[in-house]
Amino acid sequence: MKKYMGNNPKRRIAKADHFTEEQLNDFAGTGRYRGSPHHKSQPADYGFHPPASPRPSKSLCDDKRVIRLEEATRLFKDGIARGMVSMEQQNDLPKYIWAQDEQGNVYEAKLGGDGRSYHGYRLRKDDWTMREWVIKEWTCRNT
Repeated sequence: MKKYMGNNPKRRIAKADHFTEEQLNDFAGTGRYRGSPHHKSQPADYGFHPPASPRPSKSLCDDKRVIRLEEATRLFKDGIARGMVSMEQQNDLPKYIWAQDEQGNVYEAKLGGDGRSYHGYRLRKDDWTMREWVIKEWTCRNT
């Protein structure tokens, strides 16, 4: 059976050996997780102004529970360390980074307009093919 590649080529997870450890370390050192008030219902400790302004069309990262900045940053870095990054790049950084938390929730971080910081959101059940693909790859790439 062929591995699911998705409909959007920008959202394809790179093969585990596509990027070197040095490249992944560069991604982790250059990019940073900032978050977005458009994907938050609770401001937590992100320091947004205004504190939270969720948009109805956006997925929320905290619709099940509050995700503090420290945890979001750890998930972001864990995703990079496992090579859960997209082939698609902008400004020498992956456009997308994926991670799974201890409760089995799957998150997608997307590079923002400034080209250096990311915002994230939980992948909902209606994006089940991408969620399942991330879960499978996350398990296979256990570091």
